[in-house]
Amino acid sequence: MERRHFLGLGLGATVMGPSALLSGCGGGEDPASLSAQDLAAPEAQALAVTPTRPKARVIVIGGGMAGATFAKYMRLWGDSVEVTLVERASSYTSNIMSSMVLTGQRTLASLNYSYATLRSKYGVITVVDEVRAIDPVAVKVTLASGKVLTADRIVLAPGIDFDPVVGLTDASLMPHAWKAGTQTTQLAAQLAAMPAGGTVVLTIPKAPYRCPPGPYERACLLADWLKAKKPRSRIIVLDANPDIVVEKENFAPAFQGLHASVLEYRSGVTIDHVDTATKTLHFAGGGSLRANVVNLIPGQRAGALVQTAGLANATGGRFAGVDVLDYSSTVAGASKIHILGDASATTQPKAGHIANQEAKVCADALARIFAGGRPDPEPVTTSSCFSTITMKQASWLHAMFQYDPAGAAMKLVPESFGASAGWSSDNLEAMNTWFTSLMSDTFA
Repeated sequence: MERRHFLGLGLGATVMGPSALLSGCGGGEDPASLSAQDLAAPEAQALAVTPTRPKARVIVIGGGMAGATFAKYMRLWGDSVEVTLVERASSYTSNIMSSMVLTGQRTLASLNYSYATLRSKYGVITVVDEVRAIDPVAVKVTLASGKVLTADRIVLAPGIDFDPVVGLTDASLMPHAWKAGTQTTQLAAQLAAMPAGGTVVLTIPKAPYRCPPGPYERACLLADWLKAKKPRSRIIVLDANPDIVVEKENFAPAFQGLHASVLEYRSGVTIDHVDTATKTLHFAGGGSLRANVVNLIPGQRAGALVQTAGLANATGGRFAGVDVLDYSSTVAGASKIHILGDASATTQPKAGHIANQEAKVCADALARIFAGGRPDPEPVTTSSCFSTITMKQASWLHAMFQYDPAGAAMKLVPESFGASAGWSSDNLEAMNTWFTSLMSDTFA
């Protein structure tokens, strides 16, 4: 299978409705009929161990959706390129589906993924360590252990960091649970301990922010859970944006109709500071709100490594500008640094599916470059997104992006955009199929 064709397919298809035929984000097969094996490229077979004389060396920093996918496909397509993945954790915990840990529908352990297959099947060298510094010019990485790694290229996929919140000295008291892990279990415990008749507050930062987990879907999921588990309780959603910024055709009726008895939505509310002792949020411009449980999701920016390496030069310095033909940094002198996923500033969503797609575009581009060629001038990415509207029903959204030479950016293909008309249990089943396929494509 040609790499460009596989990139166009994304993960294969994702069913968005009983009669929909969509490929990730537009056109393809019904994923309900596809296994995880079907969704992998035929060429994704076991590779020999890392060669003694590599064609090139690539260091990947960050083993999330972008970093892990890149490492796998660089080895598949790179023709003896040596790939070293540096990650401070020994395994990855998926942010996708993590809101279902809050309602007891999933365990955190069920979202844990190992790097063992990347090592044994694809020959990726894995290093459990923390990166202290990146030299974009010398193309080298200094680790906390003191070791210095050098390479021909560095692929940076550090994810996001959070803006500080005045008064929030202990994040466990108002956990964001936006990175699956300790804060997820902390928020789940706080919700479980809340008495009936209590109030939950969920804050939404100004866009752009990483999704999933999605704030509007989390609000719906918690509203449904409150109805079942915490009688007379309510959830108040404080959105810093002027209105619902995604999938409004489904979230608006869910807020105003389905969950109206327990959910209150307020737009244009910015948090100025908090008082953790009293669980009170104070708003910019005046006003405050006290709650039993506060799910405070701060504003977001590229991971600290992007900032310290001087690579954040877009959207007010919050994210990293990249050339989306190969995801190389647009900072002068840093063209051998490639930045993927949530840390990059592109016109595409900050989502796990898109991170997987960006990683494949980058791997394909570097395979061509190492072979003496140039990146594909017409990359295509697809994006699928499911949202839990209740604990048993979901909605969906899909889109395709294609490179636009005039704007040097990925542009939404209008005819590819689609969303479900409402929500259903079939969509929830399709969501589980999509998730299994996506994680298999990334880690298996």
